[in-house]
Amino acid sequence: MRLVVVFGTHKLETVSYLERYAGTFQMVFVYQDESFEPGIDGAIRSALPMTRGPVALVLPDIVVTGAGSAGSLLAAFRRTAVAGWSVVAAEERDPDTLRQMGALALVEEGGVVTVGAAVDKPADPSGYNAFWGMVAVAEGEAHRLPDVVAKGVDSPLAGAAAHIVERIVNYNTPAG
Repeated sequence: MRLVVVFGTHKLETVSYLERYAGTFQMVFVYQDESFEPGIDGAIRSALPMTRGPVALVLPDIVVTGAGSAGSLLAAFRRTAVAGWSVVAAEERDPDTLRQMGALALVEEGGVVTVGAAVDKPADPSGYNAFWGMVAVAEGEAHRLPDVVAKGVDSPLAGAAAHIVERIVNYNTPAG
């Protein structure tokens, strides 16, 4: 399995930390190309040429825990065969939390949970009931992965399959 890590000078400690996984993953490090935008969407665009097969977006400050978390990324990958997109999500109603995360409006039909709508860090979180912690996408859709976090574009997560976990912690927020 290939792990593509995008970094800048402010993330060199992350690069050092990941050295312990060198025997587990094939790791590729990509310096973020600011011409692709300075945010997370630019970091994803910098990494995409190094990916192949299904791709997962896993942010280093997000931790998935509790019931449903073991094997959640693998479960999300398996679901990309059906919808092309899948998310590992936690239910959430707190508007302040939803304003800081990739908010989702999850719907359940016939025991299957999918994403009805999605937006990254919404100003108005009403209508959203969850947020994503990891995103998995089929290879043919990976070029749209930056749109998951980009502003001013429709999220490709609408229609994605959802794997629900008990808790997702963002260690990059005051509540984390």
